[in-house]
Amino acid sequence: MIALNLNHTAVTEFILQGFSEHPEYHIFLFCCLLSLYCVALTGNVLIIVAITFNPGLHTPMYFFLFNLATMDIICTSAIMPKTLEGLMIQKSSISFGGCMAQLYFFSWALSSELLLLTVMAYDRYAAICHPLHYSTMMSKAFCSVLAAGVWVICAFNSAINTGLTMQLNFCGPNVITHFFCEIPPLLRLSCSSTYVNNVMITLADAFYGGFDFLMIIVSYGFIISSIVKMRSSEGKQKAFSTCSSHLIVVCMYCTAVFYAYISPVSGYSAEKGKLVGVLYTIVSPTLNPLIYTLRNKEVKAALRKVFLFFRN
Repeated sequence: MIALNLNHTAVTEFILQGFSEHPEYHIFLFCCLLSLYCVALTGNVLIIVAITFNPGLHTPMYFFLFNLATMDIICTSAIMPKTLEGLMIQKSSISFGGCMAQLYFFSWALSSELLLLTVMAYDRYAAICHPLHYSTMMSKAFCSVLAAGVWVICAFNSAINTGLTMQLNFCGPNVITHFFCEIPPLLRLSCSSTYVNNVMITLADAFYGGFDFLMIIVSYGFIISSIVKMRSSEGKQKAFSTCSSHLIVVCMYCTAVFYAYISPVSGYSAEKGKLVGVLYTIVSPTLNPLIYTLRNKEVKAALRKVFLFFRN
């Protein structure tokens, strides 16, 4: 919808293009995305419940996994309900305020996950490279500060980018070439200068895609060096086992997010943007619980206790 405001037209709602260019696949996509959404919610809720009610999992590694599961729920729940609605009615509109709210919560969760993956890499570094000082380096108070810092920093970053987007003029057209409100397609619709927005996006990219990713690489450089120096093959296997799940998630998540954001807005491709969007809004939150549980005996044991408790 476009309304007249102070001698110029202003967009009051957007149309989410979604997957309207492929109407023949709507039922199939709806079933697939609904199934993935249910699995993502179930898997992450189970991880939260297992960690909460099992004292043996009250360690830094699982504390951060608890936070990651929470962020996954926020990320996918900010996007999927509206996407599923669009597939059902084949034309989805979203108010300007609703679009900005979706943008805020999605970017908050997405950036928080990236930053948390760095914190989890540091946790693995401390556990493997400094096992004797691990309890001191990763004290309960320090872990709480790290987690709170992730939430606050990313909430602030999301608020800045969302606020700058709200200041733009949208005069029409109002069709977002995506299945949710994301910064690149929104900037393409603006009829005012997006220079400041692009500068802030570049700074955020430098932090999350540069410094953040560099810290993960450095942490794993030290980790691999320490593992190679271990004399015990059993110790090497255990160390690789504790790191492999996190490393798989880092590679999968960062590849999709970097492709979507570490690129100029002018080079944005709607088709590729939707494909990558599916990866980090629903596929990653679905796979994360599976990766961490299938490769972790402690989590699987805790989940068995949860199932037995509810059965009794």
